[in-house]
Amino acid sequence: MRRLLFICGQNRLRSPTAEQIFATHPGIETASAGLKHEADIPVSLELLAWADLIFVMEKSQRQKLNQRFRPHLGHARVICLDIPDHYDFMQPELIALLQRKVTPFLTS
Repeated sequence: MRRLLFICGQNRLRSPTAEQIFATHPGIETASAGLKHEADIPVSLELLAWADLIFVMEKSQRQKLNQRFRPHLGHARVICLDIPDHYDFMQPELIALLQRKVTPFLTS
């Protein structure tokens, strides 16, 4: 079982969408979190330890993740999807973009 953690800023639109659409993928467990203090589910050491693959939506989020949690990222691969924050939750264009960018990592 591979464990995927999706991270965005507030954990309200992009990362929860990704969590939901990949949750039914065979052999995959998903979770999502946000890097901002007001995130619905903030990034935690427990989530980072749980994850095999960590997907961030933007380069700035990868930098923040590294700055705040570098010692706790040793085992997980961090992948930047380059998806800007201008999509709504479960917006069809966001779903298509996530499927196109994340799916190749599920078979490797």
